[in-house]
Amino acid sequence: MNQCTCSLGEEETKCCCANCAADTTRQTEGTGQPYTGPIQAERESPMARSERPSGRARRPAAQRPNPCCFCWCCCCSCSWKEDENRARRKSQDTKLETIPNCEACTKPTVDEMRQWAQCFDKLMKSPAGRNVFREFLRTEYSEENMLFWLACEELKKEMNTSAIEEKARLIYEDYISILSPKEVSLDSRVREVINRKMQEPTPHTFEDAQLQIYTLMHRDSYPRFLNSSIYKNLLQSGSRSSSES
Repeated sequence: MNQCTCSLGEEETKCCCANCAADTTRQTEGTGQPYTGPIQAERESPMARSERPSGRARRPAAQRPNPCCFCWCCCCSCSWKEDENRARRKSQDTKLETIPNCEACTKPTVDEMRQWAQCFDKLMKSPAGRNVFREFLRTEYSEENMLFWLACEELKKEMNTSAIEEKARLIYEDYISILSPKEVSLDSRVREVINRKMQEPTPHTFEDAQLQIYTLMHRDSYPRFLNSSIYKNLLQSGSRSSSES
């Protein structure tokens, strides 16, 4: 059995690469001559071999092999598609995040903060109140309810037809689809209504769903918010600042 003398190195006693197998076939077919190694054009020059370090550098396990080396799954097209898909996913993630982390608002007064406890409508009509309530919902892992409500409010302000269709699609994918991690809790009747309206989206496509989520926050989350440390500490801090001034 002849020893492979391919460019993998002289210390190798076996070679399983496809290139050597292909060279063996080319050299022995129809000639009857024994195979003596790769063709001359593929051999490494003595000067290049002498300049190579004596020890073979080992590739780290976590490093991805260079494109077009030896494996079909590492070819340039695969790497290019992977980079393209990664860029597409990044752009989609950025595009779907249409709601800022915090709405622009002025500092609420103590009287305004006290009014939040009188009526849920007053809390939701105040940008500062929505920010504080949203912070509380985040601690209960139900922030998607407020995000959905805000997205519906933004959709109602839209006048451009193409923009309405795009925003409606994003809202559906973000908060209605069962595949979304931010899916809101809706009953089957409301979901059927939304599916029909999505055939021709309008600014009021999610009106029934928005009302249902609003009611859910009012009955379920709002009472706990009023008893939470977030609201109580904010109210105490405002009262203390007001008395000092």
